Amino acid sequence: MKIAMLSPISWRTPPLHYGPWENIVSLLTEQLVSMGIEVTLFATGDSLTTAELAWVCERPYSEDPGIDAKTWECLHIAELFKRADEFDLIHNHFDFLPLSYSGLTHTPIVTTIHGFSSPAILPVYKEYNDSAYYVAISEADKSPELDYSATIHHGINLEQFPFQEEKGDYLLFFGRIHPDKGVHEAIKVAHKTGKRLIIAGIVQDEVYFRDKIEPHIDGLMVEYIGSVGPEKRQAIMGGALALLHLIHFDEPFGLSVVECMACGTPVIAFGRGSMPELINDGSTGFIVDGVEAAVQAVDRIDTINRRLCREEVEKHFTCRRMAHEYVVVYHKILEQRENHRPWGYYENLLERNDHKVKQLVVNPGERLSLQKHQRRAEHWTVVSGEALVTVAEKEILLKLGQSIDVPRGAVHRIMNPGDIPVVLIEVQMGDYFGEDDIIRLEDDYDRVAS
Repeated sequence: MKIAMLSPISWRTPPLHYGPWENIVSLLTEQLVSMGIEVTLFATGDSLTTAELAWVCERPYSEDPGIDAKTWECLHIAELFKRADEFDLIHNHFDFLPLSYSGLTHTPIVTTIHGFSSPAILPVYKEYNDSAYYVAISEADKSPELDYSATIHHGINLEQFPFQEEKGDYLLFFGRIHPDKGVHEAIKVAHKTGKRLIIAGIVQDEVYFRDKIEPHIDGLMVEYIGSVGPEKRQAIMGGALALLHLIHFDEPFGLSVVECMACGTPVIAFGRGSMPELINDGSTGFIVDGVEAAVQAVDRIDTINRRLCREEVEKHFTCRRMAHEYVVVYHKILEQRENHRPWGYYENLLERNDHKVKQLVVNPGERLSLQKHQRRAEHWTVVSGEALVTVAEKEILLKLGQSIDVPRGAVHRIMNPGDIPVVLIEVQMGDYFGEDDIIRLEDDYDRVAS
């Protein structure tokens, strides 16, 4: 199985600091490679991966103001679709824009919807609903107007978040500094409980930070430590008394929630979006409906067993589990493609009583079985790439525009010796065109009948 993994280019894959989508793409890619799946990662040029890396934009545009985001996003997506026919499947993590390219290829496209930034983008997903395959990251984030292949919760690398039995004495806010994320409410809870609050994350709303957050930062009761990278993240999360996740929007997932739980830190959250899917109320944290309820939850936080928080993540939120669930989706999609074969795929263009026309696409380095037919003859014409064909005992290299006849009963084979897909038009002539008229003599995929 050959997978093209399309990552955003706002941040590096994996990100140095912030970049939740890129983080998930990296975790999934590395797990798939470890499972023996051939993955090509389309990301920024500075990305780190054990997969094959393909890139056109050298650095992420959120880290380099000299890079125009729209220009390089278009080039980035176009680069993948230039090569789309090389892959069995494309996995899109780039939101809705790549869907508008999907008509350029027969390769199926799985799109993980990482949340709806606005209802205004829903028409694009609806337009391609019948031809694309959508995966939701939580039940809460599903649109009733779309069809989904699966709901797959994000997973994390447990090795990056070691369990910490001993709790600290501070509360933690970890995420974007934005009104949606409830930073101001976290400060209120800290003041009312008399607990120290550490705030970590990028400033996404400068006005909100200046007016609502910065006046409370004193370095003692309220401390802002900026964006925290992987080397500090685990210590900050594991040492907290609790994570305050007092969100004011329907969060699609919430990586910081499961990351903190993996370290043993319980979560106090408003019950919006996916929170009831991630937090077991009273067991791994508390789901509350306001600031006063959050204050009461802080007073009860010692009733939470930190080991249970870790075990919940081990059971349900690992990147290994996430990757296996995606592989199930991949296989289901490929099995649904009636014309998909190990060597590539074909498309029926025309069928009559005495002839049939097909398009064959053979992947680089692959070949069909050595076979013959009793009830039909064939004629092949190369329309893209080059094909090494066997007819009877002859091997012939067919180039663009060249053709060859395959008489009824002749032993024959098609092989792609190049590094791009070869496309042929096959015209069959006879009185029967069923797949059971294929008599395989040799096969690379163990399909020779005993």
